Amino acid sequence: MGDPRKQRKKYSTPSHPWQKARIDEEKILVVEYGLKNKKNLWKMISKLAKFKQQAKALIARKDPQALKEKELFIIKLQKLNLVNENSSLEDVLDIAVKDLLERRLQTILFRKGYARTIKQSRQMITHQHIMINGQKMDVPSFLVPTSIEATLEFQGRSPFADPEHPERNNKEKSPKIEEKEEAKIENTPEAENEKVVEVAANE
Repeated sequence: MGDPRKQRKKYSTPSHPWQKARIDEEKILVVEYGLKNKKNLWKMISKLAKFKQQAKALIARKDPQALKEKELFIIKLQKLNLVNENSSLEDVLDIAVKDLLERRLQTILFRKGYARTIKQSRQMITHQHIMINGQKMDVPSFLVPTSIEATLEFQGRSPFADPEHPERNNKEKSPKIEEKEEAKIENTPEAENEKVVEVAANE
């Protein structure tokens, strides 16, 4: 059976359940980033709160161990593209929840144009159509490090791996599609009538 460990919540719920401004803001973020429910948003908010809490604790400390932890902490956030190379701990306090949401696999997949909508992006991931660094991914909330972001691709057996798939969000039409569309236009009755008129005019 394995080790029956107790599952613990990885997020904190809002301190007050009925705050109109917060509820309206959460609704906007849930729709914009295609989140399944507010629990996904609260997880990101809790993760960001832990980052800021750790930054505040390191700011208050001046011992040599704190300097090492500060360096490792900044490197960790740099890998997620949340801070710049020359950022300080004070800059960590300026990170917004939208910055964290932009690093989710679901968001990056949509931003790169692999999906037509943000919800379709989530579906592609949960159905295991996506690979990162050669590994299948089925977690839409996975925070993608910049070092492996370029390895994002469709897995080989996925029908979406075909660039001509009708559900692919192709920003530019491929030459094959353009040729097919031109052929369709040439075979229309209007095009045939124009050809007859041109031949008559030349005669």
